[in-house]
Amino acid sequence: SSGINAEYGVMGYTLTAAIGGADMPVVITVLNSYSGWALCAEGFMLNNSLMTIVGSLIGSSGAILSYIMCKAMNRSLPNVILGGYGTSSTGGGQAMAIEGTHTEIMTDGVVDALVNAKNVIVVPGYGLCAARAQYPVAEIADLLTKKGINFRFGIHPVAGRMPGQLNVLLAEAGVPYDIVQEMDELNDDFPDTDVVLVIGANDTVNSAAEDDPNSIIAGMPVLRVWKAEQTIVMKRSLGVGYAAVDNPVFFKPNTSMYLGDAKKQCESLLEGLKRHYGE
Repeated sequence: SSGINAEYGVMGYTLTAAIGGADMPVVITVLNSYSGWALCAEGFMLNNSLMTIVGSLIGSSGAILSYIMCKAMNRSLPNVILGGYGTSSTGGGQAMAIEGTHTEIMTDGVVDALVNAKNVIVVPGYGLCAARAQYPVAEIADLLTKKGINFRFGIHPVAGRMPGQLNVLLAEAGVPYDIVQEMDELNDDFPDTDVVLVIGANDTVNSAAEDDPNSIIAGMPVLRVWKAEQTIVMKRSLGVGYAAVDNPVFFKPNTSMYLGDAKKQCESLLEGLKRHYGE
């Protein structure tokens, strides 16, 4: 028994060791699907209908999620399972070096940018989920929408850790469904957008996916936030995301870094907006 367990442990390690960081959410859903099919098989063996039905539900839901995430990341499931990260368009050379320095912005600067904008898009990521910043963000959205600003949310299909996570959190906070849009719906609108506020997203807004054929995330569909007139990125630090790839967007001349905890920064931003509008 211990020998079999050790053998399965080695198999599990070799299956996942070569998988790149940005692929891990896909691997998690694949393993979740595996567990469902294993439970289903056990139900057949034990002649237990309940185990068979529950296992089928878990297995199929995991498989569907895996397919959605692979499609969103321009990847095939065999490519995820059998090799490290890299889409079909990835080159074999050295990744592009990032040049320049980042620019930081304070709360007053962000407030000024938002109140003077006509079109605003917020791009949330896992950082918003981790900080539970959806409630102050929802209040910001409500306030600016009432002031006549075209305020929308742009959601990447794999934002957070699984499809739909950001949609659920924003709905929980009371954000209207009609201003929450998918990547394909608004990706062409960034050049006409005055301000983009990125909250806790990194890999899903990384310009290297489009500009650097040698990047390990080359070919992955991303939100083109860098094409807006002004991009403000709210993050704890300049650290890398899930794929462990530096983001050139942070160093572009039209990008300002609003560093700090997402919830605290959003609350400060909300207070600043209320002061500006005398509320």
